[in-house]
Amino acid sequence: MSETQSMDQLLAIMTQLRNPEGGCPWDLEQNFASIVPSTLEEAYEVADAIESNDMPQLKEELGDLLFQVVFYSQLGKEGNLFDFNDVADAISQKLLHRHPHVFGDKHLQDEDAIHQNWENLKAQERAAKGLSSVLADIPLALPALSRAQKLQRRAANVGFDWKTPQAVLDKLDEEHQEFTEAMTANNREAMADELGDMMFCLVNLARHLKLDAETVLRQANRKFERRFNDVETQVVHSGEDWPAHSPEQLEAYWRQAKENTRNNLD
Repeated sequence: MSETQSMDQLLAIMTQLRNPEGGCPWDLEQNFASIVPSTLEEAYEVADAIESNDMPQLKEELGDLLFQVVFYSQLGKEGNLFDFNDVADAISQKLLHRHPHVFGDKHLQDEDAIHQNWENLKAQERAAKGLSSVLADIPLALPALSRAQKLQRRAANVGFDWKTPQAVLDKLDEEHQEFTEAMTANNREAMADELGDMMFCLVNLARHLKLDAETVLRQANRKFERRFNDVETQVVHSGEDWPAHSPEQLEAYWRQAKENTRNNLD
């Protein structure tokens, strides 16, 4: 089956699922808002398959994510708003516009120049929509780390930024001191505020090091999970329940787990 035939088949399946005559009752009840949680879940499952290097699973998850786009497009078609062809055409035109160094005659020498041109074009697009703020249209629904990094990147594009990673580290030291003072005073409101500043600063450090903060934390989560699973195994092999283990024993298990997983680049 060709790519066109496969896409046509998927669109036809979606149309039938939403057909009041013989369609799926669940699909017929859905609207734009109701399927957003599924879209977010499918996007994270794609990321998980990639991080696990599970290509068969990735193929399946990409299909699930594509179905989300097809679902929204069907809803748009039913409301005479847009259809799948409109969606595909819109992203094609956007990519053509944002890649003049590939599809036009503009010469951009390196990755930094390409990135700056991309941001300039996005700024022009925001202005054309009547969005004057540099921080306009950054979705509130983004994961907090991703949104923090995007806010910082936008600000950096207009020169509001630290010059070096060391400058960010110095700022982190300052925020740490303020958090310590709030904790010493047992001021929960101040602690939450200062801890937020520390986390925001850490995201800034990741950005300066050209690391993605969300990815870095996801990797840390996976590392903790692997090591904790190793600790669980050691607890089981000990023949004792968790409450029977002292903090010192559990710390020893943790150190062993770290040693056991070093070969996994933890």
